[in-house]
Amino acid sequence: MAAPVPPGAPRQQPPTGPPPNFQQNPNALADNFQNMNLNRPPSSNTRPPPFGQPPPFSSSSPASPMTRPGPFPSGATLRPASGSPSPTLPPNMAPGRPSGPPFGQPPPFGARPPPPGAFPSSMPPSAGSPPYGAPPPVTRPSPVASSSPVNMGPSGAPSGFMSNGPPAPAFQAGQRFAPPGSSQHQPPMGAPPAMGPPARGPPQAGAMRPFMGSPGAGASQVLPPSGMGQAAPAFGGPPQAMLGSVASPYAPQMPSQPGVPPMPGSMPPPRMYGMPPPMQNQMTAISPVIGQTGGTQPGASKIDPNQIPRPIPSSSVILHDTRQGNQANPPPPATSDYIVRDTGNCSPRYMRCTINQIPCTADLLTTSGMQLALLVQPLALPHPSEEPIQIVDFGEGGPVRCSRCKGYINPFMKFIDQGRRFICNLCGFTDETPRDYHCNLGPDGRRRDADERPELCRGTVEFVATKEYMVREPMPAVYFFLIDVSMNAVQTGATAAACSSINQVIGDLPEGPRTMVGIATFDSTIHFYNLKRALQQPLMLIVPDVQDVYTPLQTDVIVSVSECRQHLELLLESIPTMFENTRTSESAFGAAIKAAFLAMKSTGGKLMVFQSVLPSIGLGALAAREAEGRSNVSAGDKEAHKLLQPADKTLKDMAVEFAEYQVCVDVFITTKTYVDIASISVIPKVTGGQVYYYHPFSVVSDSVKLCNDLRWNVSRPQGFEAVMRVRCSQGIQVQEYHGNFCKRIPTDVDLPGIDCDKAIMVTLKHDDKLQDGAECAFQCALLYTTVYGERRIRVTTLSLPCTSNLSNLFRMADLDTQFVCFLKQAAREVPITPPLHVREQVTNFCINILLSYRKFCATVSSSGQLILPEALKLLPLYTLALIKSAGLRIEGKIDDRSFWINYVSSASTPSAIPLVYPRMIAVHDLDTQDGNGSIVPAPLPLSSEHVNDEGIYLLENGQDCLIYAGNSVNPDIMQQLLGVPSADQGGAEFTLQQYDNPLSKKLNEVVNEIRRQRCSFLRLRLCRKGDQSGMAFFSYLIEDKVPTGGLSYVEFLVHIHRQIQMKMSS
Repeated sequence: MAAPVPPGAPRQQPPTGPPPNFQQNPNALADNFQNMNLNRPPSSNTRPPPFGQPPPFSSSSPASPMTRPGPFPSGATLRPASGSPSPTLPPNMAPGRPSGPPFGQPPPFGARPPPPGAFPSSMPPSAGSPPYGAPPPVTRPSPVASSSPVNMGPSGAPSGFMSNGPPAPAFQAGQRFAPPGSSQHQPPMGAPPAMGPPARGPPQAGAMRPFMGSPGAGASQVLPPSGMGQAAPAFGGPPQAMLGSVASPYAPQMPSQPGVPPMPGSMPPPRMYGMPPPMQNQMTAISPVIGQTGGTQPGASKIDPNQIPRPIPSSSVILHDTRQGNQANPPPPATSDYIVRDTGNCSPRYMRCTINQIPCTADLLTTSGMQLALLVQPLALPHPSEEPIQIVDFGEGGPVRCSRCKGYINPFMKFIDQGRRFICNLCGFTDETPRDYHCNLGPDGRRRDADERPELCRGTVEFVATKEYMVREPMPAVYFFLIDVSMNAVQTGATAAACSSINQVIGDLPEGPRTMVGIATFDSTIHFYNLKRALQQPLMLIVPDVQDVYTPLQTDVIVSVSECRQHLELLLESIPTMFENTRTSESAFGAAIKAAFLAMKSTGGKLMVFQSVLPSIGLGALAAREAEGRSNVSAGDKEAHKLLQPADKTLKDMAVEFAEYQVCVDVFITTKTYVDIASISVIPKVTGGQVYYYHPFSVVSDSVKLCNDLRWNVSRPQGFEAVMRVRCSQGIQVQEYHGNFCKRIPTDVDLPGIDCDKAIMVTLKHDDKLQDGAECAFQCALLYTTVYGERRIRVTTLSLPCTSNLSNLFRMADLDTQFVCFLKQAAREVPITPPLHVREQVTNFCINILLSYRKFCATVSSSGQLILPEALKLLPLYTLALIKSAGLRIEGKIDDRSFWINYVSSASTPSAIPLVYPRMIAVHDLDTQDGNGSIVPAPLPLSSEHVNDEGIYLLENGQDCLIYAGNSVNPDIMQQLLGVPSADQGGAEFTLQQYDNPLSKKLNEVVNEIRRQRCSFLRLRLCRKGDQSGMAFFSYLIEDKVPTGGLSYVEFLVHIHRQIQMKMSS
């Protein structure tokens, strides 16, 4: 008899082959919509495909050339997959996603903008510009690098750009890997965009290196953008080498990830930065600048600027198996481009830990200085080439669960006694196996059907919920639009922009009789509209009482979209005209959302509010606090940060009531003045919603972004009336949840709305000692209702090894997750702690980690060297970026800082990193740059040393896109790129056009690609040297010294080094 194999381990190795949906299926990208079935109707009724594309699931329709990913990169060698080929599914498991079309796509980018004040009623499709894509790329070293000592040499030239966010989402209808020589037409940029996929340049040839071990046994591989020759041999041994050494044979090749020595049963993690195979305790040592006499050069800076760590991009794609050889594989960087094969652990898109080995004791974790936390994004967008999440239906009995801790069945539960009982991997309790779920064990100790049941071999599955999980029938998809029609909103064009945007996205709402819609307007009073079909035109119903509000009708205010489509379009076209002569400047914001809530109370749903002025009358009225805030800051008042707190508890109490009745609120703030976001944002935060901020609002440049944001809001994968809980193995427990939700009991979070962009941080703590070498499991269960009224339970399970070795913690630290968790905690501190204290906390967080590594893990080194663990070598850079970010700037506007705090609260890692560490590229020479296989050129360091007065530069952070033009730019280049001879003639209300020249076309391709990556339209601003816009641009260059006292990057490293030396000597 063969030796028993623990649960989750594959019984046999099936034949090698590319990941499903990668090449074999001609409709791979369309079929990949099954990955996120949230917005798919349960019936087979098809809805018209968006933007003129052929129906993705119709075999009779002609295939569009843009509906499949490109050919699999040639020369890429795939390692064998775990588990067996997909067999016939058992009767209690759904064979796949329900049939039907995909969820709505975001708006296209590309058409020219309308003239000022004009709002097109529809968005013409354009097949050539890129669609929304996945969130962001920010370059950085691998968080799974080892922690051993090498001297860091000069930084090499970037070899391409690393895509940093969840790669192109399932809704992208275009090639992901274009074949060599392919090209696509790029339409002009502008309003409302019509996006098709952008053309990728011919992929760059180069050497491919395995991501984890050899192709035959490794768990992950780095795929270059084009065909490669022979794969580089696996780096099994740990020879020592110098980082960036000229003699290193690895330096000229494609950067890979920092490696670690193989552990028993596992393969080395990724390498990066063109590094050779590292030693076991790899680290980066930054030496002081040495003069000709051999002594340290005098001066404040004693660190060679050429040695400081910076992100180095890569255009490679990583293939990642979540487990291999019954061991958890460290995930690729959160900001990289990767394809996951779920082999027992969940995809790192859905859940990842700050440390990929769990410390056995609380003392060990405290010694490291790091934090133990999870970032959970349960509905994250998968890569188009990844397998869909399987739906499992256990019938009326519901999914199998532990009777003690209520954990759900997963690959790490161990079956014993010939399958008649199973041991829970979370609490250790032994349960009887339900009779209809019984299956004999094979000679390896696993159930014979383990590879046939997704819940026993996949880290993420979705169970069909039974009546036991419902307190009422699943709610319908209700969308209620509330529009500000006060004088300021009408005169700035915000009202017309909101009406036009709503009119254009009505067609993107989920189709079917369960989709309902309502609309209301407000100024000093509230105006509801009866949309009943029997009426010849919508009937206005006015609610004048803004203190004790009510809804005028219990029915006919919210009706089915199919019944009121014509009335709704007519009303939206009429509203701007109806209120064009209004002289009412007050805004009853609080009363209006309370009245809308009363109309939605019986069903729940999404309430989308368009607000333009400070709420000044009625329930929840607010007073202007910005002027007071400015005077307090200038006077050095230590209490000024309290202006970032809500003014009172009125709106908070309303928000809790909204959450109780499953109403999720999103607020679109289109304003030119202060509106007290600190108070208003409480409602979206508690109800699982989001704040969109357009300041200063420009009807010319912001209308298109508003339309795109609204379309993505209603069409992205999402769910309603959700409840989430995270369970942990014995010895670890959940300490606290952070994010946008309402919490009534300690163990669960209530989410009236949850979507693919929302992430929740879960901090953990020890309550017992863990066993070295054992595994610690984490399971997130999300109970939610799809937009088509199906009740589902998405279960995500992650099992990681435990260690009592401090070096392993640093070697397996996840830089991005570690930093984003601390970023979220810092954002929570900003409203309650003076900014200087928050900055000090942030700096001490970095110092304590590096001190612990230097003190307990670093090998013999000079006391004059700053030692950085390889996995965390960018931690000082990210820390400095956070200190200089908008949220921690004392001189920043109150509303800007409040929006930053709210955005960070629910941001995913790929969205949060660029917010504090943006990307800057040169665009004046786009036609001559080598993109290294990527549309977006390699980014530049965020330093003014890399900004030439004769150049034009683009800087983006996922929200805004700043284009800076120097004073000495060639007028011809300015004319070609921006249509004006100088930046002075660009104007504040800037829109990007495409002109008939190669440089302009290339710039539009780059901007469209960035928008696709960020899944955001991005606001464009033209910046000029010497004015306020130029100062805004340079404020993002975090490596520079700030005149008000902020340290440069080199000075900050010196400061960190001195603090460590002082603590070492004390």
